[in-house]
Amino acid sequence: MAFNLDNITVKQIDAKEKARSTSFLQKEITLFNKRFSNKVKEDFYTELSVLLKAGITLKDALELIENSQKKKQNKDILAAISQDIISGESLSEALRVQKQFTDYEYHSIKIGEETGTLFQVTEQLGAFFNRKNEQRRNLISALTYPIIILSTAVLVVAFMLRYVVPMFQDIFKQQNVELPTITKFIISLSDFMGDYGLILFLVLIALIVFQSLLNKRKSFKKIKDKLVLRLPFIGRFVKGIYLSQFTQAVSLLTASKVPVVNSIQLVKQMINFYPLQHALETVEQHILQGESLSKSLSQHKLFDDKMIALVKVAEETNQTEFIFDRLNQQYNTQVQQQSKMLSTIMEPFIILIVGVLVGVILIAMYLPMFKLSSAIG
Repeated sequence: MAFNLDNITVKQIDAKEKARSTSFLQKEITLFNKRFSNKVKEDFYTELSVLLKAGITLKDALELIENSQKKKQNKDILAAISQDIISGESLSEALRVQKQFTDYEYHSIKIGEETGTLFQVTEQLGAFFNRKNEQRRNLISALTYPIIILSTAVLVVAFMLRYVVPMFQDIFKQQNVELPTITKFIISLSDFMGDYGLILFLVLIALIVFQSLLNKRKSFKKIKDKLVLRLPFIGRFVKGIYLSQFTQAVSLLTASKVPVVNSIQLVKQMINFYPLQHALETVEQHILQGESLSKSLSQHKLFDDKMIALVKVAEETNQTEFIFDRLNQQYNTQVQQQSKMLSTIMEPFIILIVGVLVGVILIAMYLPMFKLSSAIG
């Protein structure tokens, strides 16, 4: 499966074309439904692989897949690809001009075209997006219930600070009761909620609505990804997801005889997680300076000792594809286990926090009442 690397070297794209080829995979988790989503890509590559393996021509295969699409937007994309192929373009070039496809997919398809293994490459891409979608489902499944509980808890605490605490505050003012420190603190929080609560709520809604726009800003993405990585439980879970995607992508590329440096360059383009992108940038520079992949990875805390040790074994035994495939299986299993553990741990943890917050508010409000009743008695 060897191929001429010069034919797949990343070309300089003019500004206009580069703007059109913005990576869809850079939106790992999006709020709104997008054209040609990862689920559609999974079905597209899997069906294309089956049809090509059955001996159907590429043009007919694309027409069959186009007819099976329900959304007009997806039909239009496949129709444009088919038209480019009829005009004499290759599949890889037809995909490249569509902004929904990444350079990672472009080069993978180009490798398959040059080596005569297009059905195998599309099958691998289908498997990649299948794993990616499965991990996304695991993430949603693990976080949905805790997020519902946390949202309810925030609303309860906000309601108490906004409406319950002011009622006690009026009583304390009428009776001229000396307030403990904790009560003064809770009343200050209540006043803050009354003055700025609506503003904070509107800011939160704006952040959710304009998330996709903010993610395009490197500074916001950098801060958000670093913050997510440091969250208890969740950070380790998210790290496992991206390391699983990284090892799977490298395994697929090495199976096609792509050199290590080129693999790192392509993986950077399809995984939009700043800590991993930053680490891969420095890894690429170290490799270009003559260092081994294992030594380059060891200089970043993001890559654990298990990965570094196995990559070193892969370099010594020339089993890079096999080792990265095994690493991918291990990380994927780890992600599945952590998704179940995460939902199990976070539920009582959030309930405990809510109980403590509500308890503190009630104690802060009733302490002056006890003093008042003692004075009356």
